[in-house]
Amino acid sequence: MTQLTRPSTQLTLAGAHTVLHAAMEKADAMGIPMCITIVDTAGHMVAYARMDGAKTMSELSSRAKAETAASSRAQTGSVTPGVDIKLGLVTGGKLTNLNAGVPIEVGGEVIGAVGVGSGTGEEDLEVALAGIAAFQAALTETAPA
Repeated sequence: MTQLTRPSTQLTLAGAHTVLHAAMEKADAMGIPMCITIVDTAGHMVAYARMDGAKTMSELSSRAKAETAASSRAQTGSVTPGVDIKLGLVTGGKLTNLNAGVPIEVGGEVIGAVGVGSGTGEEDLEVALAGIAAFQAALTETAPA
């Protein structure tokens, strides 16, 4: 028989806040105010913050990074040069190859993504990964025994 549905894990607001707050703490510790966007698998924003002093246009890049990571189910920043420009053009600029879009995974399933902007690509990625690490740690703490 053909399967008509499949179970899925979904990112909650509490989960998105876990990523967001940990990422903000990391950015604060680095002394770099950031724009941080968390989206679900469809690319819909679940949480967002522009820290005081963050570059205002980084709102757009952080969202594009998160949407790209969620839709591609892969970290941004590794698309072949040339293809990345085509990707941006064909999606009207919605998808990007800028570094620091990272999928949020549970049990190998992508349930959303985080995108960070306002520092260098490496700084943005460090902040995104801190948010993901806190989320994974919180999952471990709340896992049933």
